[in-house]
Amino acid sequence: MINAAHVVIYTRDAEADRAFFRDVLGLASVDAGEGWLIFALPPAELGIHPTDEKSWPGSDALKGHHQLYLMCDDVESTVRELKGKGVEFTRPVNDTGWGRLTALKLPGGSELWLYQPKHPSPLNPSRAS
Repeated sequence: MINAAHVVIYTRDAEADRAFFRDVLGLASVDAGEGWLIFALPPAELGIHPTDEKSWPGSDALKGHHQLYLMCDDVESTVRELKGKGVEFTRPVNDTGWGRLTALKLPGGSELWLYQPKHPSPLNPSRAS
């Protein structure tokens, strides 16, 4: 039976992004060897969204994409806390209807989404919109 999920972030600067997750976000990790950190993540949920294959030109093997969104209880407070640690945000907080969404810049250059959900969640089924 499946008992966990393993998420991978591909980056141009793995060392800097690992330091960010360890030092700025404060996620616990283990060294799997040669400095290859594997991080513990908070509880997670999985959403399955449709995609238009025509919007993914190139490889026939690429039929969609995957994204990591970190969740929080108060996005404005979390943004303030992370800005205090020098984190740069690439998008303003936006109300999407399903949550309050923003994105931050990882040291390796990619974006990482952060949102305060308003939708029901298996982690918190009683959450009201």
